[in-house]
Amino acid sequence: MNKNEHLLGTRRFLPMFLTQFFGALNDNVYKQALLLVITYGLIQQQALPISTLNNLAALLFILPYFIFSATAGQIADKFERSQLVRGIKILEIIIMLIGSIGFITGHLWLLLLALFMMGTHSTFFGPIKYAILPEILKPNELMSGNALFQSGTSMAILFGMILGGAVIASSHGNLTWISLTVLTIAVLGYLSSRFILKQNVTTPDLKIDWNFFRTSYQTMKYAKSLPLIFTILLGNSWYWFYGATYLTQIPQMTQQNLHASENVVSLLLTFFSVGVGVGSLLCRKIGGSQVNIKMVPIGAVGLTVFALYLAASLSFVPTHTGPLITLSEVFHQGWSYYHVMIAVTLLGISGGFYIVPLYAMMQAYSPRSHRARVVAANNILNAVFMVSSAIFSIIILSILKIDIKILFCITAVLSAIFCIWLLIRIKPLLKTSQVSLED
Repeated sequence: MNKNEHLLGTRRFLPMFLTQFFGALNDNVYKQALLLVITYGLIQQQALPISTLNNLAALLFILPYFIFSATAGQIADKFERSQLVRGIKILEIIIMLIGSIGFITGHLWLLLLALFMMGTHSTFFGPIKYAILPEILKPNELMSGNALFQSGTSMAILFGMILGGAVIASSHGNLTWISLTVLTIAVLGYLSSRFILKQNVTTPDLKIDWNFFRTSYQTMKYAKSLPLIFTILLGNSWYWFYGATYLTQIPQMTQQNLHASENVVSLLLTFFSVGVGVGSLLCRKIGGSQVNIKMVPIGAVGLTVFALYLAASLSFVPTHTGPLITLSEVFHQGWSYYHVMIAVTLLGISGGFYIVPLYAMMQAYSPRSHRARVVAANNILNAVFMVSSAIFSIIILSILKIDIKILFCITAVLSAIFCIWLLIRIKPLLKTSQVSLED
């Protein structure tokens, strides 16, 4: 804990941590507000089913990762990164102005455009932030730094979802307040970025290829030439398929299966985010300061077992009629509701165990001159998996009209199969539970 506190007290780490925190916070305030506006019908331009719109929103946010990640990786390797971050944060303020107009005028498609642009903003920020970490941290700080980054991101997701839900619920349809909220957070992110230390330029002579199809192909080809790295990237990307499948459905699950209000959505997302944060910090505490993968199998088992537990818990929720259950009432609904909360929390903890070591390994084993482009390859794969998650969920829920509990069960089984394959692929690393970055 002392090491974590020390990192948070340093000029080299704290501004980057805060910039990432405010960026993730704003992403989730905006996304959560938009999902609630769609789910609870606060905008009257909804010609498509709620489940289709929710999954379309998830797809639009992640699509830029697929399109622009390779170019973003090249830019992050070629130019000075602290200046890039400040430019990206100015762009975020502009995007939130567009989103605010969408909220105030009730224009759904303008809101979806801003969501796509926020995804683009995050696409260009991603390679920078994960390429900066190995530059500003010592080798024995990399696990701690990633644990703090993941915990901070989880807390930002948590606060973002709570704040987005709380503002929507308390403003009684007046969407001016959510507009002011996202603009304020964007400004705070920019102010934090002003204090990021100037970074060394790793590949100043790199010639940027603006053909994103060709660049994406070359970036993926390079990542695939590094078998260990590519396997790690696939492991990272499965986590985002899995997380997107569950998190995107929580508003619909809360309304239809729990018959509860939007504040209960925020409660469940709180439990999940706290779980990820706790799992991330425990991963660092149990796994040690050196990069290792011994916590990954524990997380992989939890991602399957607790997903089945969640599906089973939903089966025992009694049928309700009448008004939606409020946040104060949900704790008086019996043990079936408590089981749902426990399952969501344990899913989050398992996710923290699973993802922190994989991200640290990605940074540790990537060649320094290509580190941002490796992160870009990771983002492309993440996007492919998350877009696949949105399409998969739309097919299951909207086209085949299969129950959401079955979707959770199918995803749990797929997770077990994938994680077994992943651990077999990286079996040589399991034989040495700790790998020193200094070797």
